[in-house]
Amino acid sequence: MDLARRHLGLGSRPALILVDLINGFTDPDCPLGSENSAVVAANAALLACFRRRALPIFFTTVVYSNDRQATVFRRRLAALNVLRPGTRWVQVDSALTPRADEPVIEKQGASAFFGTDLHERLRTAAADSLVVTGLTTSGCVRATAVDGLQHDYRVVVPREAVGDRNAAAHAANLFDLDAKYADVVSVAELFELMAEPTAVTQ
Repeated sequence: MDLARRHLGLGSRPALILVDLINGFTDPDCPLGSENSAVVAANAALLACFRRRALPIFFTTVVYSNDRQATVFRRRLAALNVLRPGTRWVQVDSALTPRADEPVIEKQGASAFFGTDLHERLRTAAADSLVVTGLTTSGCVRATAVDGLQHDYRVVVPREAVGDRNAAAHAANLFDLDAKYADVVSVAELFELMAEPTAVTQ
């Protein structure tokens, strides 16, 4: 039986966390990548909305600078070893190029919070809730959303703005996130929460 839960929506100053929307995941030529053009387009619309409103925006990337970082994770998933400093694979997709005042947080684990200063940055930015997007739903997006809740933020995940290599895993993780950790909504519903008239162009 499903647990009873309440959708909490957003606070007055949400932050947008764009998780690992880097070439290594958006370009099918990379061993880690898959076709995610619709996810990128949804994120471009959200990015434009948050920029118009001067709300906090943070990107993440995965970078392994030495062989001592995330050793077990990388043994399990050898394809991660392509995410080296200076390669195009660790750069944010050019359709979502960060501005100078939009930090790109380097991480080595799944969650954007693990081993990073994201929580401190969010507090400095006076963020009171999170919109978590990106790749992949069953991996880094889920981990970041769960950790966001555990840092006591309301979390919203817009379903068209996240993606996964496996459709079943994508659906199952969205279901589980909505059941326990986050409000899973459409991009259109998120714009309604933000009183934003813009919709994603199909």
